[in-house]
Amino acid sequence: MDAELIALLRCPRCSRPVEGPEVLRCSGCGATYPIERGIPRFAGEGYVASFGRQWNRYDVARDEEDEATFRVKTGVEPGDLAGKLVLDAGCGGGRYALLAAKHGARVVGVDLSSAVEKARVLCEGYPGVEIVQADLTRLPLAEGVFDLAFSIGVLHHGPDPRGAFREVARRVKPGGRLAVWLYRKNTPPQEWMNSALRALTTRLPARVLEPLCVGLGAVGSVPILRRTLNKVANFSNHPDWTLRICDNFDWYAPKYQSHHPVEELKSWFVDEGYGDLVELPPARQGRLYGWAYRNDLVIGSGVNVAGIRRG
Repeated sequence: MDAELIALLRCPRCSRPVEGPEVLRCSGCGATYPIERGIPRFAGEGYVASFGRQWNRYDVARDEEDEATFRVKTGVEPGDLAGKLVLDAGCGGGRYALLAAKHGARVVGVDLSSAVEKARVLCEGYPGVEIVQADLTRLPLAEGVFDLAFSIGVLHHGPDPRGAFREVARRVKPGGRLAVWLYRKNTPPQEWMNSALRALTTRLPARVLEPLCVGLGAVGSVPILRRTLNKVANFSNHPDWTLRICDNFDWYAPKYQSHHPVEELKSWFVDEGYGDLVELPPARQGRLYGWAYRNDLVIGSGVNVAGIRRG
């Protein structure tokens, strides 16, 4: 375990430093936290078990696509990460933590789910990566130290997205950058339809839901359907079969899923002392898509904002 990255860890109960190496003990309140299979464990999986199953079951890392996604959703060129201290807030299976490490960054990846197991294996061979299992609303990390923090498609899957945002935002140092991508709030009929469907799917056991996601994956391969029906009910039309199934499970399995207008997300940045805000555009372009996107008609699309923390 990287000693410099371990030095960034803090007790989520009292915010004091923790000491190791075999078991982490708080220097303030005396609370102890285990290190299991090389991963500091500050919390159990709880309500995010579906993500543990998802990221451990499906191999979704795609180097070229991950670089493009990272570039679009953070506004940062991967080649500019060398020497930076980076926080991947909600690292899942670790694909963006791996990307940052490959480009020379020191990385702390945090996730509540058992996907940390996949992230640790994926990032093996990069000693500058530390994977931590913890709740984003009680981040066990020092404040004001990261050059870059990002959260891509994660905060909307918790019971308190605003609280998680606050915790992540406060870990960035003055002059550092934060980028966040959240699900966009769609039109009322689309929101009603989605809520009704998820009221059912979130109650289904995985052994039942996964075959349904496979079926939706087949629908997503039919050109006329993937461009029409998924404006009514969401399903993935990604060209990669595995990613289609994973995307569908990602949408219909999680207990929590909130949608947000871009002005709400911008207000969070302002409230936490960020300026130079940039609304990052989606990767997909085109007149018709742009119109649908601006009018909140694209289900599964996001609001994406980056900003710089003021001193």
